Amino acid sequence: MLRLDRTIAAAIVDHARRDHPDEACGVVAGPAGSDRPLRHVPMLNAALSPTFYEFDSTELLALYKEMDARDEEPVVIYHSHTATEAYPSRTDIALAQEPNSHYVLVSTAGGAHEGEGLLPLRSYRIVDGEVSEEEVRLVDGSVTEDTE
Repeated sequence: MLRLDRTIAAAIVDHARRDHPDEACGVVAGPAGSDRPLRHVPMLNAALSPTFYEFDSTELLALYKEMDARDEEPVVIYHSHTATEAYPSRTDIALAQEPNSHYVLVSTAGGAHEGEGLLPLRSYRIVDGEVSEEEVRLVDGSVTEDTE
């Protein structure tokens, strides 16, 4: 189960709506080994694509250096789907490199990007090409958010 602060969930959805029609992507970092997503880090989709996301390599390297210095790890890796449901594509599965991370997807398809409120977030574990969906429980709590 993924326990995710409501403000972080809202920030992920806002990012997805803001970047639509391109896919949005980002990370929620937390203390290494804690499974506690605390710090939202929206990233640039370097692919600038409605069907694919790719972290900017320079930005990603800087993030990993920062996480290392803060003794953090990527607890959540998220992105949006702009034309399909929030389920990992074959490409998403093939590119999943963090077996301890929760892979969160949100769909902005069908005009969902124009609405307000929280879109459903779905979370998956992806390990060795195997996908398993997990419950997402939204909780109240303090967070630290990096801004773009």
